[in-house]
Amino acid sequence: MDDYLTFRKMITPIIIQVVFWIGAVLIALYALWEIFSGATANYGGGSLVLRGLVELILGPLFWRIFCELLIVIFRINDTLTEIRAEKKSKK
Repeated sequence: MDDYLTFRKMITPIIIQVVFWIGAVLIALYALWEIFSGATANYGGGSLVLRGLVELILGPLFWRIFCELLIVIFRINDTLTEIRAEKKSKK
């Protein structure tokens, strides 16, 4: 508990995972909404359907890459903290 209070242990990677799933669901719902809006449009709905399909495929992929990059930053921090602890124990 002391590590959390002194910010030595990060909880943000866990939060990022939750935010990823919420974002992925929202991206998929928005893409599906675009697909159905385009399919029911009287005029010019084809581009909306195509854009919705692209967003349905690429949206969660790019969102995942962004969230992974954020987690990598925190993993780098954890690794550097471990290296510092090992150096202190060797002295």
